[in-house]
Amino acid sequence: MTPSFLIILLLALSVFGYHAGRRRALSVAGEADAPKLHSRPVYYGILTALWCGIPAMILFVFWLAFEPAIITNIVVAEFPAEIKNLQESRLNLVINDVKNLVEGNIVSSETKTWLQSAADHYKDLQVVSKAALAVIALSLAIICALVVWRKISPQLRARNHVERIFKYFLIACSTFAIFTTIGIVLSVLFEAVRFFKVIPITDFLFGLDWSPQMAIRADQVGSSGAFGAIPVFMGTLMISAIAMLVAAPLGLMAAIYLSEYADIKIRAVVKPLLEILAGIPTVVYGFFAALTVAPFIRNTGSLIGMDVSSESALAAGLVMGIMIIPFVSSLSDDVINAVPQSMRDGSYALGATNSETIKQVVIPAALPGIVGGILLAVSRAIGETMIVVMAAGLTANLTLNPLKTVTTVTVQIVTLLVGDQEFDSPKTLAAFALGLMLFIVTLVLNIIALFVVRKYREQYE
Repeated sequence: MTPSFLIILLLALSVFGYHAGRRRALSVAGEADAPKLHSRPVYYGILTALWCGIPAMILFVFWLAFEPAIITNIVVAEFPAEIKNLQESRLNLVINDVKNLVEGNIVSSETKTWLQSAADHYKDLQVVSKAALAVIALSLAIICALVVWRKISPQLRARNHVERIFKYFLIACSTFAIFTTIGIVLSVLFEAVRFFKVIPITDFLFGLDWSPQMAIRADQVGSSGAFGAIPVFMGTLMISAIAMLVAAPLGLMAAIYLSEYADIKIRAVVKPLLEILAGIPTVVYGFFAALTVAPFIRNTGSLIGMDVSSESALAAGLVMGIMIIPFVSSLSDDVINAVPQSMRDGSYALGATNSETIKQVVIPAALPGIVGGILLAVSRAIGETMIVVMAAGLTANLTLNPLKTVTTVTVQIVTLLVGDQEFDSPKTLAAFALGLMLFIVTLVLNIIALFVVRKYREQYE
């Protein structure tokens, strides 16, 4: 039985358990002289379904997680003595050959007899394992459902049990998210520390030359590489600043218009059209920047005698700003709409016009949320890659001229990790150092956004 079919059976049993538990609760409640049920019948059905599905699914996950290792150990134990005594790396190659034979990926027409026997044994163990999993999981689901079904009575606090199960599930999800974040940070930090053991952190943070290409031989030119990240940071800052100069005013003005001036019909059409920009893939924005915006800027610059590169920070920043407009406008629109209508009515009662009310009442009241939304949009701009690759280039130039080619942190990370890489080279480890700095910057921006919102938030009755 395949795992997917087993999951379908477990879900079907859970649905059957729900209806059986609900009918059991209604039957118990309908008996003569029976006390009133503690919970609604639906909770008894949910409780039965949960106990039918959750233990079996937990067993299913752990079984599939440990099954390959257990089967591999059993098969390796039957290898010839001279094979079992091989070094770990060579033994792993033999195990991979066995798995390739099991999956049908035969790399050679000549297969040793003992190797084919090991593959056949591996297949047999897999069949036995899948059959045992199906029998045990289905039996566990049925037994648990029957136990709960028999315990259904007016005194059973089904609602409390269901809510407790969902609370533990939510706690487990939040814990998983936290540990995932910690794992990501530690993985990046560990590799970054390895990089800083080779390249001093002062050279990385304050160096003015970025050329991470490492030579194969020590006598080649540029074999030491150059890992000064200032040009990369400057390119990131320049493109993000241009993007926010476009997105912040346009997004905020669009939000003010939709919230305070547009009628219902216009808002129902304009707001979805504006938010379509958020659903366009970034590679499409990259094509637009490379084929339309960048040539337009270059041609316009040549008409007035300016030297404009075919790929420039200005082209990438303008298109990135267009991409971020929905983030600013949607967040600002939600914050402005959250301002109580009573504050607007009070302003109008004092003789203020609509524009004066917006400037003097609505915007100050919504300012913390607007600032927080803009800072979150900055984090989005800093992490963008595709538009920069297609419109700004890959060259790390230390310049403040937006008409020149620049690069960003995310682009360099992608460039350094393309293809097969050895994680002992400073060239590859530099990507993790850049990733760590990018993580720190975005974390600081998010903390600032939360601080601004919490410090200047005002509660209105």
